[in-house]
Amino acid sequence: MFRLSDKGRGIREMFDAIAPRYDFLNRLLSFGIDRRWRRFTVRQLAVPKGGAVLDIATGTGDVALEVARQTDPSVSIVGVDFTQGMLVHGLEKVAASLYPERIRLVNAPCEALPHPDSVFDGVTIAFGIRNVVERQQGLREMFRVLKPGGIVAILEFSQPESQLFRQIYYFYFRRLLPWVGGLFSKRSAYQYLPDSVLEFPTTEEFQQMMTAAGFIELRSVPLTFGIATLHIGRRQAD
Repeated sequence: MFRLSDKGRGIREMFDAIAPRYDFLNRLLSFGIDRRWRRFTVRQLAVPKGGAVLDIATGTGDVALEVARQTDPSVSIVGVDFTQGMLVHGLEKVAASLYPERIRLVNAPCEALPHPDSVFDGVTIAFGIRNVVERQQGLREMFRVLKPGGIVAILEFSQPESQLFRQIYYFYFRRLLPWVGGLFSKRSAYQYLPDSVLEFPTTEEFQQMMTAAGFIELRSVPLTFGIATLHIGRRQAD
């Protein structure tokens, strides 16, 4: 049985604390751009009729709901998150949506997914991989539950390549964002966000981790001047 580390439990408690204001602050602090990034992420999947998609670190269910919007009504979606507070709000959103019968939410960590091998046609995780403490184990779990030929799409914040834009980004990310976040929620959580982004592996390093987990045909797509990057990979078909 997988046990969360002290760091993992601390991250879970932090997200529990900010869950009530999470959606509001996501929209406010990203100026709504996060919705466009999520739509683009889901468009990279190739889910057949009758297929299944797993959204890891689903939070309040934004990506799971976007998968439902973009796929055939026969596609089923499972959202997994290790934070119960987030899932409570996710359940409310799913129940109020057009897709309550298609989306199921499960409480579990990325490092120990409660699913059999090779069951999902697509796996997504948006802004969650940097919060996975045992990151390589999490990638191996994504590979394990993905069907041969299936696609993984990992959306995460990154650091812009342009020096000028990077300085502007750093000022907003390290100074303004924690201050604004602290006005409406827990300031330490919005200080953790830039800290965790700055310590996240480079694109090249993360691709090496994906390769080590078994993924092939890797692509990394920078979004909005490199503020975020979408990492795409495939499990080799049999």
